[in-house]
Amino acid sequence: MYERIVIAGAGQAAVQAIDTLRRRGFAGKLLLVGEEPWLPYQRPPLSKRYLAGALERERLLLRPAHFYETHSVETRLGRRVEEISRGERRLRLDDGSSVAYDALLIATGSRPRPLAAPGANLDGVHFLRTIADVERIRAEWAPGKRLVIVGGGYIGLEVAAIARELGLQVTVLEMADRVMNRVVCPQISAFYEAEHARHGVRILSHSKVRALAAMPGSNRVRAVVTDDGEEHAADCVVVGCGVLPADRLAADSGLACENGIAVDDRCRTSDPAIYAAGDCTSHPSLHYGRRLRLESVDNAFEQGASAALNMLGLQTVHDKVPWFWSDQYDLKLIIIGVSQGYDTVVMRGNPATHAFCACYLRGGELIAIDTVNSPKDQMAARKLIAAHARPNPDRLADPAVPLRDTA
Repeated sequence: MYERIVIAGAGQAAVQAIDTLRRRGFAGKLLLVGEEPWLPYQRPPLSKRYLAGALERERLLLRPAHFYETHSVETRLGRRVEEISRGERRLRLDDGSSVAYDALLIATGSRPRPLAAPGANLDGVHFLRTIADVERIRAEWAPGKRLVIVGGGYIGLEVAAIARELGLQVTVLEMADRVMNRVVCPQISAFYEAEHARHGVRILSHSKVRALAAMPGSNRVRAVVTDDGEEHAADCVVVGCGVLPADRLAADSGLACENGIAVDDRCRTSDPAIYAAGDCTSHPSLHYGRRLRLESVDNAFEQGASAALNMLGLQTVHDKVPWFWSDQYDLKLIIIGVSQGYDTVVMRGNPATHAFCACYLRGGELIAIDTVNSPKDQMAARKLIAAHARPNPDRLADPAVPLRDTA
């Protein structure tokens, strides 16, 4: 049994690991090291209700301050782990201090993908990953201001929806041929493009950013220039080009990395004393038969718990069907499973009703589903996908047939 466990990173995976360790009887020393000055908090609301000003900062916290005191968790906030000395089982922090561990959990999450264009560091150009990012963005927003969003993925479209509700003029520049092209089928993309257009958002596909132009004599952004030479006037720019795994610490220490920190089905890295969980990892999915790196609160929650149980010697295989969600206007998109590799899409329901689904099949098997405002279908889909169900396509397309009865 380990006597001292250190967790590097302070997000959902870290908190779930702490909760699981203490609930399952770990009585040793527990240290949490987090780069930000705040206790672990939820990130999804940053591009939703918190960005809109509809949620107080305290309500972002995953656990209240007394949770860490009650469970004897030492916290070092505003500190970053700079180096892992695996032979000595010690960590060096950015303030020069050293911390010993018997077991280490790396839960460093992800970092925004940088924008490789001149002018990306101009004032008024923002990424959205932290509380501080949101506060800087909100300080520049006002009705009538011109916002350009680079990237038409979840974050970009959620920011667009909030900005329109707050009265900003919004343009979304998407390099691909459609929004959310990495995660949804063309039918879903077309529906969301139409909904954003209905709310006054200007979406331009096939738009690659060439540069960001500054105001004369200033370091302040004034426009985003695309490859076709067009300038898109901007008082503020939000870059949402996706994220990369925050795996530098692991890679520098010699841990195996493969599109993130490579872990096995028990969340162990290539070092038996080091575990990893959350967005920073890639793991073998027994269900899909390949390695996955998931940017998902649910995956971070599940991996954090699995890592903790395995640290305690309770052998636990991590193999869950993942799910994701996005809130845009009055539309709740919930995605169950991973659709990459599908060969057939069956639409279930009418998009005009704002309650419908896209069902993804591969060789007749239901591998994923996108549900829009369809809670019953997404709940039933979890069981069908986990069971490798092969639904009847005609029944699947009929919303009058309960989803559970289509297989």
